[in-house]
Amino acid sequence: MASQTSTPLLSLRGLSASADETPILHDIDLDVGAAETHAIMGPNGAGKSTLGHVVMGDGAYTIDGGSIEFDGQDITELSPDKRSRAGLFLSFQAPVEIPGVPLSSFLRATVAGREGAGELKGKQFRKHVRALADELDMDPAYLDRELGVGFSGGEKKKLEMLQLLLLEPKLAILDETDSGLDVDALGVVSRGIDAYRRTTGGALVVITHNTRILEHLDVDRVHVMVRGRIVAEGDASLIDRIDEEGFEQFEQIER
Repeated sequence: MASQTSTPLLSLRGLSASADETPILHDIDLDVGAAETHAIMGPNGAGKSTLGHVVMGDGAYTIDGGSIEFDGQDITELSPDKRSRAGLFLSFQAPVEIPGVPLSSFLRATVAGREGAGELKGKQFRKHVRALADELDMDPAYLDRELGVGFSGGEKKKLEMLQLLLLEPKLAILDETDSGLDVDALGVVSRGIDAYRRTTGGALVVITHNTRILEHLDVDRVHVMVRGRIVAEGDASLIDRIDEEGFEQFEQIER
């Protein structure tokens, strides 16, 4: 478990955002230190996923106020690609399907021009990707399939974890990564997260409405969102409270 650093890796101050002129996020303050694990929890429709997309610069949302700082840099106006290259990663609840594009080609394009995996040449890169796939207990033939086409929910999660290990971000935002997974697929996600933490020491923000994935993690801080606001914060003991009593206890809280 990490200790709170004096300068957060990610710092949100007064962050408010909307989509199609409908306000969704209201005055969010959040600090995540290097190597820390944070959980953002709340009922469906609380704005949790929106927060992850706004941090990554998703053009579907408009920032109406506040700032986003990452690794000492104000990234509020940066493009998603530049945020990614700065060391941010966001998994998606519904990864896209791109017929005709082999998964291996997509992964190669993902890391192009980056330090680390992006510097590896053809055979070296393929060997590196296969080693990561092996760590996740993935069949190497999976790498030759068309991107996302016919993938099961579990296979899509394996792809997310493979990208995570390949990109080695400084901070990974995992959005409902445990959604709809069976026990085996949840194991893959847990192995991927463990490998990420072990190899990079990176920070983790887990967005979820249930406590299942959190049972596998050493969580430093929990933030509860309701109606686009953070209404409660605490240590990992808050997870047990939510597990026992649900989110109704927080839905009357206003800030």
